[in-house]
Amino acid sequence: MTKLILNTECNLYTMNGLAYCSSRQVADEFDKRHADVLRDTENLDCSDEFRERNFALSSYRSEQNKKMPEVLMTKDGFTFLAFGYRGKKAARFKEGYIRRFNQMEHFILSLNSAKAEYPALTAAILEAHEEPKHYHFSNEADMINRIVLGTSAKQYRVEKGIEKGASIRPYLSLEEMKAIETLQRVDVGLLVAFPDYEERKKILTQYHDRMSLRRIA
Repeated sequence: MTKLILNTECNLYTMNGLAYCSSRQVADEFDKRHADVLRDTENLDCSDEFRERNFALSSYRSEQNKKMPEVLMTKDGFTFLAFGYRGKKAARFKEGYIRRFNQMEHFILSLNSAKAEYPALTAAILEAHEEPKHYHFSNEADMINRIVLGTSAKQYRVEKGIEKGASIRPYLSLEEMKAIETLQRVDVGLLVAFPDYEERKKILTQYHDRMSLRRIA
């Protein structure tokens, strides 16, 4: 099982390619006691198959460092649970959460797409260098990171408190993920046509700046 990671843009978790919210988040947003939300998840009339697929028992550490239970739920699980919450305020929270789940699912798709593009970039780097060195790969990845994020992956981990060697991509915003995905795809074509690193960097920076201006316009 992969690590449970909180995406700060959507304020939802991602794990194994799925988006989750926690019972604690539901309790906070719907102004309920967490114990009541846990009870609500236990008393749902859903099938065992639906429960197994959409609800996962987990835990967190309290302020007293005590291990406490919580439930992680998918969008379908959240929707099923939230059906029972009534009122205009509850309706607004339902709409907001479903919108956030949809945004998170778009983020996960972009994340998977960027991962799928990376082998093509690796192959292009191998083709562009007669004797590829390990730094050719890291330099190319860091160039794209610096253009989009303004910093290297190493420094980004330090700034965000991410463990050494872990991928930074699950922590990015959807816009950042899409930008990295786009630049990776463009860089695949540039590597052969423009072997000079600084020239590729200039072209990719200009391309990224144009894309940013179009989003603002």
